[in-house]
Amino acid sequence: MHSRLTSGFLLAFGIWSWVIWVMFARNLWASEDSWAADGSPTSYFVVHAALTVVSIILGTIIGVIGWRGLRAQRAHSRTGSPSR
Repeated sequence: MHSRLTSGFLLAFGIWSWVIWVMFARNLWASEDSWAADGSPTSYFVVHAALTVVSIILGTIIGVIGWRGLRAQRAHSRTGSPSR
């Protein structure tokens, strides 16, 4: 039971990360603070874009771990065999 809750939490965190960080990326792109007068990206944009990319990658990894955990729990409950 504990593993199922943990896996569900990890999956939810991964989904939440995608929702929040994709929305943040859209807002970052539209922000006047992200672009210099000549149209080049500002340091504000570069730092926050890097933060966004890393957060989406980590959210994806955490979500995949949660998904695999839930699948293993389902397989274990169907077959009664030990999960890996």
